[in-house]
Amino acid sequence: MGSILSKNHFPVEGRTVLITGGSKGLGLNAARQLAGKGANVMIAARGEEALKEAIASISKCARSADTQRFHAIKADVTTVIECARVFSECITWNNGSPPDIVWCCSGSAHPSLFVDTPLDQFQKMMDSNYFSCAYMSHVALNVWLHPSKKPETTPNPPPARHLIFTGSFVSFYSFTGFAPYSPSKAAVRALSDALSQEMNLYAAAHPYLPRIRVHTIFPATMPTQSLEDENRVKTDVTQSLEEGDQILSPEECARRAIKGLESGEELVPTSTIIRLVMASVMGGSIRGGFWKGLTNTILGWVTMVVMIFIRWEMDTKVAKWGKTHGSSGMKKKD
Repeated sequence: MGSILSKNHFPVEGRTVLITGGSKGLGLNAARQLAGKGANVMIAARGEEALKEAIASISKCARSADTQRFHAIKADVTTVIECARVFSECITWNNGSPPDIVWCCSGSAHPSLFVDTPLDQFQKMMDSNYFSCAYMSHVALNVWLHPSKKPETTPNPPPARHLIFTGSFVSFYSFTGFAPYSPSKAAVRALSDALSQEMNLYAAAHPYLPRIRVHTIFPATMPTQSLEDENRVKTDVTQSLEEGDQILSPEECARRAIKGLESGEELVPTSTIIRLVMASVMGGSIRGGFWKGLTNTILGWVTMVVMIFIRWEMDTKVAKWGKTHGSSGMKKKD
């Protein structure tokens, strides 16, 4: 039993990882840590200068600088054409083989009151958070599931490939000020749930292909430039509801995410509050085996009761805010 529990379900040494949104934040820190574990890493992002700095930083973290390789590509992965181009370039760079791991980290947030949100932001949220995942996974799965060469039959199953999405706390529980953003992250979670089951079809029908495992990381709030940009948009009432939120550095968030992947989790919360809320609303999501499933079920029972009071408290706070300060979401100035 101990050897099963200690098994690394996410080995990366000598394997190739493609990370979108890999020039900053969680994506960059994940790339650094995976490089430290021996992976070859290709990152994609829109900022050319940020990409150059990121690759230099990632290279310094390599376990073996003589054998590992790193590459960056400037791209906007909110379009299917760009996703196809990125994946094709990764195959070429990887000597004709597709990446073993694809981690979709790109995204953006515009947390504002629904009626005050510019209409173009609703499309932007879906493009940057959901469609960037949907398009990249569509390209990756078509290559992985329909290889140009017939795979060799061996007695041992080939190492699994991994498709990783990035969700959010609001994938499970949204609140005032996140209406423009939370639907896109909830959609990512739904996509992950559907694909994790759908991959069983191919694993059973094609046992000699590498099994494809689908995961979603749910990062805690991180003190990044993106958070600073979000806070300039957030109303005071939204920020008051976030009081007490657990803050993790991007480095620690990436460490917890990778640890969860190595332990075999499909849905990987990176903070206690996210794990508790996730357990209360898992529904038909995969639960990671009997013992993890049992633990999450018990946590879910407890959290469901607690969430009744949390929702009541937040509803009361919002109503009191409106009565005191008005409907702008901002404090009245004296």
